[in-house]
Amino acid sequence: MQKRKLGKSNLEVSALGLGCMGLSFGFGPPVEKKEGIALIRAAVERGVTFFDTAECTGHSQTKNWWVKRSSPSVSEW
Repeated sequence: MQKRKLGKSNLEVSALGLGCMGLSFGFGPPVEKKEGIALIRAAVERGVTFFDTAECTGHSQTKNWWVKRSSPSVSEW
């Protein structure tokens, strides 16, 4: 997976990201917890380290609930 610098920081993230809006709302009903975790794990396994969990995407549910439980390495990013 290609990486890019995020803004003017030294943080490096994957060139491809996963938009999480559809996990909690926005494109129909939220996905089941099991499906959301499977999707996030699959993205991590493929090298994705950039997850768009903006406030308008159900931020607390998506990021704090699913992402942290999906990958023990989240804190390493």
